[in-house]
Amino acid sequence: MKKTARIAVALSLAALALAGCGERPGDDDSNASGEPSSSSSESSTTPKESHPDFKACMVSDSGGFDDKSFNQTSHDGLVKAKEDFGIQTAEAESKSDSDYAANLENLAKAGCNHISTVGFLLGDATEAAAKKHKKIDYSIVDFGYAKPPKNVKGLGFATDQPAFLAGYLAASQTESGIVGTFGGAKIPTVTIFMDGFVKGVEYHNQEKGTDVKVVGWDVDKQNGSFTDDFENQSKGQSLAEALIRQGADIVMPVAGPAGLGGLQAVKQADKKAIWVDTDGCVSAAEYCDILLSSVMKGMDVAVEDAIKSSIDESFTNEPYTGTLENGGVSLAPYHEFDGDIDQETKDEIEALKEKIISGEVTVS
Repeated sequence: MKKTARIAVALSLAALALAGCGERPGDDDSNASGEPSSSSSESSTTPKESHPDFKACMVSDSGGFDDKSFNQTSHDGLVKAKEDFGIQTAEAESKSDSDYAANLENLAKAGCNHISTVGFLLGDATEAAAKKHKKIDYSIVDFGYAKPPKNVKGLGFATDQPAFLAGYLAASQTESGIVGTFGGAKIPTVTIFMDGFVKGVEYHNQEKGTDVKVVGWDVDKQNGSFTDDFENQSKGQSLAEALIRQGADIVMPVAGPAGLGGLQAVKQADKKAIWVDTDGCVSAAEYCDILLSSVMKGMDVAVEDAIKSSIDESFTNEPYTGTLENGGVSLAPYHEFDGDIDQETKDEIEALKEKIISGEVTVS
């Protein structure tokens, strides 16, 4: 399938959706060359089950497993699967997009029974590997196929739903009347956050009679500010600084590790931010004092469940979509801002969540 068709598929899945912090492996679990390496050390907890002959593996995107965002949260699912099911694990950390195919092939040769890949950018490489190694089950975070191979399961998330709540929250808390957002790559799994955020601000304006503006993303034109990668924190810092110069006093980066540069700029300017993918007060605790909340997606749970289905021999290629209704996506606690956000706003956000679940409020 052509790349343009794949992007359309991902967008369709997002529409149908309406279809870390865990213990890191020890130093022996990875190596400097980027080659996959096995993890077979005993877990500190007693496994619920024991499947010592089963091997689950994972390939990161170029952001790496310690990105304090979606790679790290997905990796937590692999770690938890090892702890819960008594399995072997192996992983391959990609340094660039050109590493994906080789990392997948090396893990296939390493005897993996299930390989999870993290991120939209691994869509083509994952499909190619799955077609070549039909006895291996694959799951991929943030990607879906119109006609998935029988051994590939897409793990998608309706992140526009909690991002809508985050936009409403930002609009309720801004003092300047301007909030901002920027992305890493301009791909559907990034822009879905930005769409939801803007629409949440617009909903607040409609319901509360405010006139909060969003800089960094134009929903109608589908155009805005991007670092064009997920690694360069300097770019993230520069983009956040630009949004702050435009008056934004709350910024939501959707850029993985590059977004950490945005948080640095926000902190230096004494502004506020919203994190994505995971609870930033846990994964990037040094910035908790500026984080109103985080738009979370349960990639760890989805990854572990996919691995479990392979262990149980119940694996299918039916796509999974995390929503507010099934708990696959959510808005994180307010942490240090809990006392600053009035109860009326908290109640409105909770009521808005229920309206999204019931379909009374349409996000996508």
